[in-house]
Parts: sequence; structure tokens; C-alpha cells
Amino acid sequence: MTQEPEEFQGQAAESDRAPTTKQERLTELAIVFLRLGTIAFGGPAAHIAMMDHEVVSRRQWMSREKLLDLLGVTNLIPGPNSTELAIHIGYERAGWRGLLVAGTCFILPAMLIVWALAAIYARYQTVAQVSWLLYGIKPVIIAIVIQAVWNLGKKAAKDRPTIIAGVSAIAAYLAGWNEILVLVSLGIAVMLVKNGLSKGKPWGAFFLPLSGVVSQISAPATTVTSVGWVSVFLFFLKLGCVLYGSGYVLLAFLQRDLVERNHWLTSQQLLDAVAIGQITPGPVFTTATFIGYLLAGNAGAIAATLGIFLPAFLLVWVVNPWVPKLRQSPYASGFLDGVNVASLGLMAGVTYTLAQAALMDWLTVIVAILSAIAVFRFKINSMWLVLAGGAIGFASHQLGFIG
Repeated sequence: MTQEPEEFQGQAAESDRAPTTKQERLTELAIVFLRLGTIAFGGPAAHIAMMDHEVVSRRQWMSREKLLDLLGVTNLIPGPNSTELAIHIGYERAGWRGLLVAGTCFILPAMLIVWALAAIYARYQTVAQVSWLLYGIKPVIIAIVIQAVWNLGKKAAKDRPTIIAGVSAIAAYLAGWNEILVLVSLGIAVMLVKNGLSKGKPWGAFFLPLSGVVSQISAPATTVTSVGWVSVFLFFLKLGCVLYGSGYVLLAFLQRDLVERNHWLTSQQLLDAVAIGQITPGPVFTTATFIGYLLAGNAGAIAATLGIFLPAFLLVWVVNPWVPKLRQSPYASGFLDGVNVASLGLMAGVTYTLAQAALMDWLTVIVAILSAIAVFRFKINSMWLVLAGGAIGFASHQLGFIG
């Protein structure tokens, strides 16, 4: 009974706005998502809450049930969930033009801010004024990522198949196996198990990808001295096509491919990129803008941003008309369960690797522990923790703990 009036109100509001021209709708979308993209701190959950308030409660562009349907399907496709939800809303409101306007306006503020910070970082990264700020911020990032893994893991590891898949993903990451193959194989395995296709069979074996096959697919490590914007675009385009779950899953791919295989970045630079991403609004995926600038300057920043977000626009455009059917598919649901928990396994593995670079002495260990207490016990917004970490780095510099 409570849902019908809300649905009716949403339909009534839409009917009242029927005379609104397409151009006015596009202008509305631009204003709303430029503002959200500028103030949307706190990660995907906070972004989605803001969109719910703006689109359902305040403007009544659609019912909450419709918004939840759109949110559900974003979990079935690769890419940043909150950005894809913005793109879905734009498509529902004003067709393919609305899709472009909403998504671009949500991404653009964060991209410009991160781009500017990347230029500053590239010039001053070896100067003490930057190093002592990042000294305090890096252990905070470790605590934030651990919280993301824990909170998402409680939902993703919901039964025996997903728990086994998650543990398998951690083992596969530490063994150096190919991340894409791990995601796909574990997604298929959980899908088969949950749909009863492996009854009577030793289904635990589904969760052990053949190491020989994986080692053949894994890219060999190479050392390069320079990177062109085309290489940057293609690399991030590949990531945009395969990344499921939270934006923090991006770390697993970046650590393995950019740091360990290609040696385009150091672990310290990767942590710095994540730290910059935490103090800016908008999607975590704009970390790609920062990394693109470090690799290939201004052209690299643009190429990385286009590459990682382009698949989200294309996938939403293709999938949106199929939302009702996809949401009800047991096979799509099972595959999603496997991919999500595998993504979290990869996140757990990369957290261990990054912690080795961030926790360099007793002070950084204490900062990481206190940050973990703050995010787990007191639910403090990550932005404030990052600022506090920077303040600790400043104080440490002034007191002579670091140079």
C-alpha cells in the first residue's frame, strides 16, 4: 500500500512535467549532475544517496522502485556503479543525449580537480612539502580500503560458493595469476553452482583455475622508459571493460599491471594517486586521470579518463532497455555473485601489497590503526580522515619525525 502512492506520485510528477522541452531537461540534468559531481564526497554509497534525494525525493523524476531497478543492473555490468547510475538516470530522463550529459557532468568536476592536482604533484612530488603530507595520508588509505573490503565482503560472501570463490581470488592474486581470468572463471563457477548445474559433481574444483592456462595468459613483465597517450588509452579502456564492484578493485589491476608487470609506476606513486582521489569528489575511477597525467602528460590525463569511462556509457546505452529481464535472471545473478566476491578477493590481495609500502614505521602503523577504528567504530567520512592524515604528516614534519 505504501508503494502505490509513491509510484502514483512519481507518475503524476512526470505527467506534470510533460510540456518540458528536451533542451530544458538536458539543462536540468547538467545542473543537477554538475553540482553532484562537485560535492559528492564519501564514495559510491554517498553518491547514490545524493542521487536518490535529488531524483526521487526532490524532483520526482522517477519512483524509488525504478531507481533501485537501475541500481541493480549497474551491478551486472562492469564499471563504476554510481557513475553508471547517473548515466542511467540521464538516459531515462532525456534519451541518449541525457545519457551523455548526466554522465559527463558527473565526471567532469572530479576530472578537472584531479588533473590540476596531478600537475602540481608531478612538479613537486620530490619536495618535502608534498612528501610529508602523503606520509600521513597513505596509512589512512589502507584503513579506508580495508573498511571497503570488509563492508562489501559481508554482503558478497553470502554462502559457501561465494566464500570459496573469495578465498580462491586472494590465493590467485598472491600467486600472480591473471586478474581478468580470475574474475570471469570464478563468476562462471558460482553461476554454475548456484543454478544446480554441478549437482553430484566435485564442485569445489570449479574454483581452482588451471595455473598452466593462467600463466600463459598473464602478460610478461616489461620495462619501459616512456608511455604514449595511445597506450594509456588502450590500457584504461581494457580496465573499463572488465572492472566490477567498487572503484577500489581498480587498485588490484593497477598494482599488478602498472607497477609489477610494466613498471610504469612505483607502489608509492600508486598510493599517492589513491590518496589524491580520496580528497576529491566524484568517482574513484578518476584516479585514472591522475595516473594518465603522470604517464603521458595532459594527453595522457584525457586518454586515461576517456578510456576508463567510455565502456560505462556504451554498456548503459545497450543494457538500459533490458533492465527488467536482466534483474530477474538467475544466471546473471549467479555470475554477478561470483564476480563481486572475486573482485573483493583481489582487493584484499592488493591491500596487503600496498600496506607494505605505506606502513614504514611506528607512526604510520599507529595512524593506520587509529584510522581503522575511526572508520569502523565511528563511521567518520573518509574525506575528513584523509585531511587528518595530512595534518599528522604536517605535524610530523614540524616535529622532526620526517624530513
